[in-house]
Amino acid sequence: MKGLFVTFEGGEGAGKSSILKAIGEQLREEGYPVLETREPGGIRIAEKIREVILTPSHTEMDGRTEALLYAAARRQHLVEKVIPALQAGKVVLCDRFIDSSLAYQGVARDLGLEEVYKINQFAIEDCMPDLTLLFDITPEEGLKRIADNKGREQNRLDLENIDFHVKVHEAYHDLAEKYKERIRVITAGQPFQEVKRDAYQVLKESLPS
Repeated sequence: MKGLFVTFEGGEGAGKSSILKAIGEQLREEGYPVLETREPGGIRIAEKIREVILTPSHTEMDGRTEALLYAAARRQHLVEKVIPALQAGKVVLCDRFIDSSLAYQGVARDLGLEEVYKINQFAIEDCMPDLTLLFDITPEEGLKRIADNKGREQNRLDLENIDFHVKVHEAYHDLAEKYKERIRVITAGQPFQEVKRDAYQVLKESLPS
């Protein structure tokens, strides 16, 4: 049995990580074998790369360096954790994947969609998500949520100016339009339970019966 690879995407403060955990819990209650993971990270090597990428003091990091580090973490995470779980028939819920690199580095960092896609194509080969849930929220609202959430980990991307986050938001919308068969947009500005309900309904359509 082949598993199901579902990725959760969105700008900063969209709430995708919390929704992922809630959906993972619901799926397990319904008897599905579930793996929850995140990018960059999820395994020892990739978590170390995550620390290098997201440490707020690493302000001198070049955009291409950032893109290459994300791709390197993605490759190791994929071969060590994601692919074995899919081969075992699990539902893999992953917090961020290739679309994050396309939006953040390809567009917001102005590296170019095609250039960043090529880097990631080398890293992932042909392992694309079966379904991507895009949690859509305005950059202003997302950053306000972050500011109000004192317990949230602050990373280097949170410190970017509003123009950067607007570019990310617009890039995600363009990707959703381009990959309609894979990316489904969820309105993330609603109350938590409504966002979870909408996301779960979409995901349920892809689950094996």
